[in-house]
Amino acid sequence: MDIETAETPDLAKSKRDRILEAAATVFCQDGYTGASIDAVATKAGVSRQTIYNHVGDKDGLFKDVVAALTEKSAANFLLLMEDFPERPENLEAELTAFSARLLNHVTQNKTSRWLLKLAENESGRYPELFTVWREFGSGRKRSMVAAQLSQLALNGYLEFDDAALAARQYLALLTAEWRTEFQLGRFPSEEECAGMAERAVKTFLRAFARR
Repeated sequence: MDIETAETPDLAKSKRDRILEAAATVFCQDGYTGASIDAVATKAGVSRQTIYNHVGDKDGLFKDVVAALTEKSAANFLLLMEDFPERPENLEAELTAFSARLLNHVTQNKTSRWLLKLAENESGRYPELFTVWREFGSGRKRSMVAAQLSQLALNGYLEFDDAALAARQYLALLTAEWRTEFQLGRFPSEEECAGMAERAVKTFLRAFARR
C-alpha cells in the first residue's frame, strides 16, 4: 500500500512521473471513457489518494499526461534534429538515413506512440488541449524541420519558395504510407521505416533538389 508521508522533491517527482506513465498506458489502452483512477493507481503501484494529491481527478490527470508527453516528445525531437545533415557529401543518402531515424522515432518511440494514439482517439473531447499540442508539439517540430531545410537551401542543396510548406510536405511524405495502418493500430518495423524514408526522400528531392 502506498502511504503518504513527507516526500523530498526528487521522490515526489519520481512518483508523479510513474503516475503519468501509468496513466498514459491506461488512457491509450482503454480510452478516456474506459480509463479509471483505480486502474492507473494499480499500474503505478500507488493509492487513489496519491493520484489525487499529485495530479487531481481524471480530467486533470489526462491533461497532465498530454502536457508531459508533449514536452518529452519535443525534447527528444530536438536531440534527434542535431543529426540533421547540413553539409552532406551525398544529400540523398544522408537525408534518407536521417529520415529513417526520424521515422523510427515517430513510430517506435513510446512517448511518440502514446501522443499519436491519444490525439487520434481523444482530440474530439479536448480540442483546445490538442490545438496546443499541435502548435507547441507537432507545430514546433515542423518549425525545426523548416529551419534545417532552409539551411540546406542556403548551402546550395535545395531550392524552394516557402520553407514552412517544404517542411510540411517533407513530413507528409514520411508519414503517408503508414497513416492508414496506424489508424488500425499497427506501426511499421524498422526495415519498413527505412524503405518508406528512401521513397519519401526520393520524391522530396525530385521536387526541391537544386538542379
